[in-house]
Formats: sequence, structure tokens, C-alpha cells
Amino acid sequence: MITQAFVLGAGLGTRLRPLTDELPKTLVPVFGKPLITFALDHLLAAGVQSFVVNTHHLSEHFQAAFGSGAYRSHPLSLIHEPVLLETGGGIKNAEPLLTEPTFLLYSGDILTDLPLAPLIEEHFRAGNEVTLALRSTGLGSQVAFREGRILDIGGRDRPAGNYDYANVSVWNRSAFARFSLGKKISFIPMLVDWIREGGRVGGVVIEQGTWFNLRSAKDYLALHQTIANQPWRPDYLWPNDWPIRIAPGAMVEPDAQVTGASFVGTGCKVGAEALIRDSIIWPGAQIASCSRLERCIVRSQRRVEGKLTDAII
Repeated sequence: MITQAFVLGAGLGTRLRPLTDELPKTLVPVFGKPLITFALDHLLAAGVQSFVVNTHHLSEHFQAAFGSGAYRSHPLSLIHEPVLLETGGGIKNAEPLLTEPTFLLYSGDILTDLPLAPLIEEHFRAGNEVTLALRSTGLGSQVAFREGRILDIGGRDRPAGNYDYANVSVWNRSAFARFSLGKKISFIPMLVDWIREGGRVGGVVIEQGTWFNLRSAKDYLALHQTIANQPWRPDYLWPNDWPIRIAPGAMVEPDAQVTGASFVGTGCKVGAEALIRDSIIWPGAQIASCSRLERCIVRSQRRVEGKLTDAII
């Protein structure tokens, strides 16, 4: 069992703009639930007892969400990066807080229910220093993986890649020595060098479960449609009533319609005879009477009226 996890929350989320002009990508809500909390719930179900989360962009929102120092009564420490250090630099920066011999690394901007037990079991079985979860994501195949070993990542003259990194991995503390404090660097080139020096960097292919990576506002809307239509709800998830369509505290007039894969956030007001179809309304927004919204995203505290399609407000 691994009891500590480092969850990456510091990314800029540039491809998800303008949504990330207001919130860090990892706090963007999915049916009202912040994206990073799916990772935290998943890790708790796997036996993790404490978390470290790095922050950079709009870090005050992390303070608002986790300023108590806990998530679901489990310790959660925030470590801020005034200068974005990328994944490798972020791992080194968190070294003082990652005190266990082994920790899970999990990207806070993915949404998945892939089983974590095979990854943890393979790490200890093979005696690896680092073990990556691999799968066919449809987004890339940069990882060359053969017979339990990672041979290269993103190489041009080495074995061809056949899997993608699923953004979840297991690391031993020995990896800290491979990074320099304060240096901005991805962990990928470090792993490539370590592999070439004979380091035990392994992997396990996990095709079970579902895996989402939000790359655009269009993906964000499509995710809500997938969740609503499948329906998709991981066993590990908290709270038990997720997903909801109309949040507590929202005011929706009786003759207004909220249909399809729509969500209306807390504090929202939806006026008489308004129609909201396949649209996401963030907290505090106001939708005027007789408005028509289809495949729209309305950010917090905005006011909308009229007929809008495929718009971000």
C-alpha cells in the first residue's frame, strides 16, 4: 500500500482558455465537482492517506478550496510555485513534504477510473524506481514499452513508442536525487537519461476503465454529455449523489427548462420560460427570462439574455 500522493495542480491550462482565465484547470467543475477532487477520491480509494498538491496559476482558489489543510478529513498540503517548475521541478520542490519511501504521482487535470492496484502491485513486484501507468489513449504513443520495461519516451532513433503515459505513476524517493532544486524541467528527459544509465523504470498497461483529458472547452462540454449519456460514475466517487443537474441554492423558475447534459450551479438564477440545453452554468450566473442557451458555458457571476449557441460567456 502507498499512503502518500503528489497531485499536480500547477498547470496553466492554456488550451482550456477562457475557462482557465477564471479558475485553475484542476479546479474547473464537472457537474459542479472540482476536477482535482476526482483524483483525490480515486487515490483515497486506493489507500492514500495524505496529499501534497502544487499550485501556481490563480493559487488563491486552492487556498479557498483546501485552506483547511485537509480533504475529506485527510491531510492535504499546498506547495506554491511562484515560478512554474513543470513536472520534474515540481517533484523536487515537494521533496520536503513527500516523506514516505514511495508515493503516487497523479495529474490533477485528468478524469479516470482506471484501476490503480495493478500499477502499485507491479511497482513492488518488479522492484522499480519508477513505474508508469500506460494505455492507448488515442492522443499519442510516445512510450516504448517492452516486457515490463520502459525503453524510451518520445525518442526518434530508438524503439518505436506503442503506448501513452496515462498521467499516473509510482515513484521512489531515490528519484529526488535526479533533479536540481529550482530547475524548471519535465520529468520525461530525466527518466530517459535514467533509463539509458540502467535505471529501473517500468510500466504496466492498464486499458480497463475510462480516461478523459480535457484539452479544450469543446472537450469540456463533450465530457458532460458523456457522463450524462453513459452514464459514468466511478465507484470511488464522493459525494454519493453526484452528478446532480441543479445545485442546491440555484433558483430555477418552474416554467424554465434545463435539459440534456446541462448543469446549473449554486447561486444561479434562471428566469421564467428560459431554455437551457446541453449547457454548463457556473455558480452565481443569471439567465434572463425567455433566454435560449444551447451548448454554452456561462462562467461565474455572468448575466446572459437572448438566444445563444456554442458560446462561452
